[in-house]
Amino acid sequence: MKLTPRQQEIVRLVKEGQPVTSEALASKLGVTRAALRPDLAILTMIGVLDARPKVGYIYSEKPSTSLVYDYISKIRVKDIMSKPVTVNEETMVYDAIVFLFLNDVGTLFVENNGILTGAVSRKDFLKIAIGGTDIHKVPIGVIMTRMPNIVCVSQEDSVYDVAEKIISHEIDSIPVVEKSVGMDGKEHFKIMGKVSKTNITKLFVKLGKGQ
Repeated sequence: MKLTPRQQEIVRLVKEGQPVTSEALASKLGVTRAALRPDLAILTMIGVLDARPKVGYIYSEKPSTSLVYDYISKIRVKDIMSKPVTVNEETMVYDAIVFLFLNDVGTLFVENNGILTGAVSRKDFLKIAIGGTDIHKVPIGVIMTRMPNIVCVSQEDSVYDVAEKIISHEIDSIPVVEKSVGMDGKEHFKIMGKVSKTNITKLFVKLGKGQ
């Protein structure tokens, strides 16, 4: 796996001054701790750094391609994905919120004849709910994030790549899609499933049990 320039700089700083806290790293790099979080998560996941509670980060003597990385990079999205919870654009926000909680998910995907057109998260619902809007009269199509502004993956992508996208984009789940070209000549994305933080967590629990 090739590290980004900032990840390489983080490794260098940790090697020179370990243990180093995330606060110290953020200060030296001139960024916020939140901005560094995805990089640190990736570096610890692949075994380059070890995170020590109340101490900081230290450089691991393990090779950057750790056993965990080697293993999960071979697992495909289709092996862990679950069924997406979908609604159509005409669904009222109130009904969508009820549907979201009944299904105990963090994101609803919006489709039209099986084609992904948008996504709505709990944050989106919270924003409109506290804004004083009559959520019984506003369709979900008004507040959803529309394609192509949605991060997607395919069934053949590796689980590691998906986990990296979830961390980098700070999202709850990612739709699994299959690309096709419609009669209009435009590219469409048929939603086949989803991968959420829960799917990733279940995989690591399974790995921990040696399954």
